[in-house]
Amino acid sequence: MTDVLVARDLARTYGDTVALAGVSLSVGEGEVLGLVGPNGAGKTTLVRALTGTTDAEGAVELFGESSRTVNRSRIGLLPQSFDPPARLTARELIEYYAGLYDHTRDVAAVLSDVGLEDATGTAYEDLSGGQQRRVCVGTALVNDPDLLVLDEPTTGIDPAGRRAVWRLLEGLADTGTTIVLTTHYMAEVERLADRVGLLSDGELLALDAPQALIDEYGGQTRLVIDLDGEPQTTPSIGFETTRSDGRLVVHDVSPTEIGAVVDRLTDSGITPASLTWREPDMEDVYLELTGTAVGHGGDPLDPTELEAASPVAADGGER
Repeated sequence: MTDVLVARDLARTYGDTVALAGVSLSVGEGEVLGLVGPNGAGKTTLVRALTGTTDAEGAVELFGESSRTVNRSRIGLLPQSFDPPARLTARELIEYYAGLYDHTRDVAAVLSDVGLEDATGTAYEDLSGGQQRRVCVGTALVNDPDLLVLDEPTTGIDPAGRRAVWRLLEGLADTGTTIVLTTHYMAEVERLADRVGLLSDGELLALDAPQALIDEYGGQTRLVIDLDGEPQTTPSIGFETTRSDGRLVVHDVSPTEIGAVVDRLTDSGITPASLTWREPDMEDVYLELTGTAVGHGGDPLDPTELEAASPVAADGGER
């Protein structure tokens, strides 16, 4: 696989704050790299350093050239903060950014791709927050880039719109576009990314395929049991069992063993009210590596968005 982007020992400080601490990575042609971390982890500074829009120690090559001299029309960039002229319509905005390039995608096709074919004549300021973000995604696509860099592309987008953007990015990657995206949605990188980089305090803690990271750092499966009443002691049922927030947590349980766990609890005089079985996921990986959770910034996630993450067993369990 040909490397489209190579970064070596990127470092950046703002006063006493370390934004990047010697980050090195590479991204291959047609690969999707997800960069994950909470606000302040260094994601935005890394994106700016990778695209040559901020100074940083170290070196960056794009398509084998310096990020300062590369043909910029080969790159599509969506910053985290982006405020286009609010009085222009969705179509006018895409047309405006198309006018900055010699060769572009069809504007109507771009609007359709980001799910705005029914809002093309609506002023940007009159669109919903999620629709505005989708317009912004469209401005980064209109030049048909070979490298697409998206900083928090789906923040504020409703669940249906978010899934539409995911499908769009999957299609672009399938046709050879290299994508780098930052996010705090773990389900997003589990679904989209070929590899995931976990950032904390400017450091790249780990970089690998999502399942490889989960296998190495995610820990065991867990069966979380809500009870009718509080047991006086933790029962001995032949599995490692702990108590957390008034619940029993049974560790390293396969789906086929859930029935045996319930039978043994019942034999011990304990009646489960509900069961939630879950596999480890990227949130567990980040928690293991940093001691903190990334979360998803307060935006609601529809349960169907987690279809690429852990399956569910038992009574209405979580993914």
